[in-house]
Amino acid sequence: MKVLVLGNGGREHALAWKLSQSERVSHVYVAPGNGGTAQDARFKNVALSDVKALADFAQAEKIALTVVGPEAYLAAGVVDEFRSRGLRIFGATKAAAQLESSKAFAKDFMKRHGIPTAAYETFSDAAAAHAYVDAQGAPIVIKADGLAAGKGVVVAMTLPEAHEAIDWILEDNKLGVVHNEGGARVVIEQFLQGEEASFIVLCDGRHVVPLATSQDHKRLLDKDEGPNTGGMGAYSPAPVVTPNVHAKAMHEIIMPTIQGMARDGIPFTGFLYAGLMIDDQGQPRTVEFNTRMGDPETQPIMMRLKSDLFEVLLHATDGTLDQVELQWDRRVALGVVMAAEGYPLNPRKGDVISGLPAETEDAIVFQAGTALKDGQLLSNGGRVLCVTALGESVRTAQQRAYQALHGIQFDGMQFRQDIGYRAIKR
Repeated sequence: MKVLVLGNGGREHALAWKLSQSERVSHVYVAPGNGGTAQDARFKNVALSDVKALADFAQAEKIALTVVGPEAYLAAGVVDEFRSRGLRIFGATKAAAQLESSKAFAKDFMKRHGIPTAAYETFSDAAAAHAYVDAQGAPIVIKADGLAAGKGVVVAMTLPEAHEAIDWILEDNKLGVVHNEGGARVVIEQFLQGEEASFIVLCDGRHVVPLATSQDHKRLLDKDEGPNTGGMGAYSPAPVVTPNVHAKAMHEIIMPTIQGMARDGIPFTGFLYAGLMIDDQGQPRTVEFNTRMGDPETQPIMMRLKSDLFEVLLHATDGTLDQVELQWDRRVALGVVMAAEGYPLNPRKGDVISGLPAETEDAIVFQAGTALKDGQLLSNGGRVLCVTALGESVRTAQQRAYQALHGIQFDGMQFRQDIGYRAIKR
């Protein structure tokens, strides 16, 4: 069987890596892929990104399963296009992807269906947004209503930060947001106290299978300081998601979302990612929805998954996820992101990368913002690598990941030294 993975990041490298382990999979294509998938004989990069061209390729190559990585393809309607041609694809339809592509849609949906989340208001007028922030005070959360590659959220601890974020989104689009129809909008939310975790599930429209829990580190610098990023590292499982929190998340957030989408005539298929804020009482509330796997959470989650991902996703696209029970490595997996100079706002490209360690059973470097040019591996995006390792404890996995990245070099590289610290503190 041939498989196609759409995307070019670390998430897609990890999905392709896991799918290639299936006995039934003969070829794994990655479109467009990155330097890591170009270097690896297990994969073949395909220089396509247009939705129709990808569907043409899948038809011509008799691709048995396509898996969508990033949100942009979902928002562009790739699932609708593939399904209209009878092609098997795992992901959310364009309508269902609004849970991620429109923060305003998601918040209105949660309010309508009684799903616990932060209080909010939506604005397109900058003056009204500024006045609302002045009335509410800080800390407060400013979100772009559109796709922003994980960088469209500013947790403003002061009023000047909040006002700056509003201008970034509504006036000069410094965050690079792909605005929805009707132009720039901003969602302003109450600041939630607690600890954040990533709760990702597989959905086939009716049935849900939860993946292993995970937690990522959004801030650029150690001790959760500096600007928000797409994620500087992650680990799985997340100790903050106790059995009680897990049950509440499924009962109060995930199942009402799947049932609500079905009732609204938009059945949800694909990966559903609920960012949870868990308070001191163990009560989870929804920070946001993503309609795809998280990055960098995918990397440690895929390292822990023992089940055959290809077989699981066949069930998911057949509507038979109720027949699936996932098997997990009991060990902890932890990934450290190595980012480019200038990330997150102005990442530099073109730096030569050297010293990558060979893949082992308990450590692998998943590549993200890389490109292969004239035999040299170069940085080609903000988050460049995710060095991921397994260990008996969070501390052991952490030590192995940092040991594995020790010899890696590229100019201006930046990474956190404390990935996993919250779990170690617990």
